[in-house]
Amino acid sequence: MKYGLLTYDENKRFFNVGDNIQSLAAKQFLPQVDTLINRERLGEYQGDPVKLIMNGWFTHNIHDWIPSDKIDPVFVSFHMNNTAASAMLSEKGITYLKKHEPIGCRDQFTADTLKAKGIDAYFTGCLTLTLDSYKVDDSERGEDIYIVDPLYSYPRSEKVFYNMKLTVKNILNGTAFKLGKKNKHLKKFISKELLESAHFINQEPPSNTYTDEEKFTMAEELLHKYAKAKLVITSRIHCALPCLAMGTPVIFVNGFDSFVDSCRFDGILELFNRIDIDSKTGKYVANFPLEGKVDKNTMVKNLEKHYDLAKSLRDTVVKKL
Repeated sequence: MKYGLLTYDENKRFFNVGDNIQSLAAKQFLPQVDTLINRERLGEYQGDPVKLIMNGWFTHNIHDWIPSDKIDPVFVSFHMNNTAASAMLSEKGITYLKKHEPIGCRDQFTADTLKAKGIDAYFTGCLTLTLDSYKVDDSERGEDIYIVDPLYSYPRSEKVFYNMKLTVKNILNGTAFKLGKKNKHLKKFISKELLESAHFINQEPPSNTYTDEEKFTMAEELLHKYAKAKLVITSRIHCALPCLAMGTPVIFVNGFDSFVDSCRFDGILELFNRIDIDSKTGKYVANFPLEGKVDKNTMVKNLEKHYDLAKSLRDTVVKKL
């Protein structure tokens, strides 16, 4: 048997390293990687028959997403966003999923959506919870604190001013005048000293700049950094979930207010020490003891609710491969 690994189309401006982190989570279970298969062109694949772990976010190619019959899919950690579900769950789409049920779903929303269509589906959590292979001994943990894409759904200058057309649009619709909102809200719960001393990381670099090999290298380098961190503060689930797997203390900053975002988190948010923010007012509440603001001395202990999910995921993938 040959084995495939998912790669991803980039949009015109940026790509998400979190996708490559999800593929690294799949890769660790494979005897070898014989071919890379693009998530958006699964139906076009005509190579040798391959096993392919179908984890992650599906899909931009909502009307023609069904994989080639040359692909033997392993459905775990599968997310179907609410924006894609109505198109993906056509009669043909439902028939395909039923052929390969039960479908392991990354979030409860996806499981419930599939079950409503008569598809046998269940919640697995995300495969990145099994990335403990990157864990290091606590003696290797340093003093570095990483702040990774906090409140990334808020307006950001690199997106607001990407080109002249978008600049004009964002000025006219008022988005450009909200650029200070993220820093204003972060200052409410992170100390000034920490905001000045922490390492800021962007998991959404410019697109059409890196090869697939370079993107996987970038993803691995990030995992090695997070593995040795004293603390990670992030709004990226594919930073926070690997941190749980690696035993790195992590605080998830939840400032999402659209269902497009929140449906991805159903069943996942409960795993984190979390700060929930009202995106309009900046008022926040922590689900863990927090006196004052998060600073360089803040100590959090991960909730450790993910172990059963991680074990079940490992067992499921090994069995299906």
